[in-house]
Amino acid sequence: MNTPDVKAERPLVLIVDDDEEVRSALQELMESVGLDAVGFASPRELLDSELPDRPGCLVLDVRMPGASGLDLQQQLAAKGNLKPIIFLTGHGDIPMTVKAMKAGAIDFLTKPVRDQTLLDAVTLAIERDIAQMADTRRAKQHLDRFTTLTLRERQVLREVTRGRLNKQIAFDLGIKEITVKLHRGNVMRKMQSASIGELIRAWETLPGDLRDKA
Repeated sequence: MNTPDVKAERPLVLIVDDDEEVRSALQELMESVGLDAVGFASPRELLDSELPDRPGCLVLDVRMPGASGLDLQQQLAAKGNLKPIIFLTGHGDIPMTVKAMKAGAIDFLTKPVRDQTLLDAVTLAIERDIAQMADTRRAKQHLDRFTTLTLRERQVLREVTRGRLNKQIAFDLGIKEITVKLHRGNVMRKMQSASIGELIRAWETLPGDLRDKA
């Protein structure tokens, strides 16, 4: 029996700030409440690092030499890394805040920030990331199960999720109603869905191109 990797499930806060004192202070703050934290002096340093697949968030300084925190936000999004981000700045302005928030930032805090305000934002960000990671795992499970379906089972699944009745599906596919029932039962079993509602939710997590081809 495999033992769960406890550390892999512990939240990790990634801090990017070119000011070493600020970086160290933020790291100590996170560790003081039991969170693991790693500091980076620049966006490039973070991008060049191999980051563990753990729940957590990023705390980014907006203005740094070279690439800014906003640039890093865009680069991470382009790579499919959607970790929640909290921005810190001493030079915040409204357009910058709007741009960051529209791109998915959790919060935009002005330095000096109260410890509790930052910790509250980090807690919210970690909770959101845990939920996102759970959604991603579920979507992968649904995709893996979907690949076990035959072509006909995929067609029946598509029609069931559209609310079609067995006799309507049978007519559309040119097969007998009893055959539809058999395929439908196989779909429920293979997709591990206990109800039509569960089946529809699983279907909606599948990539659009797969649903279109079904």
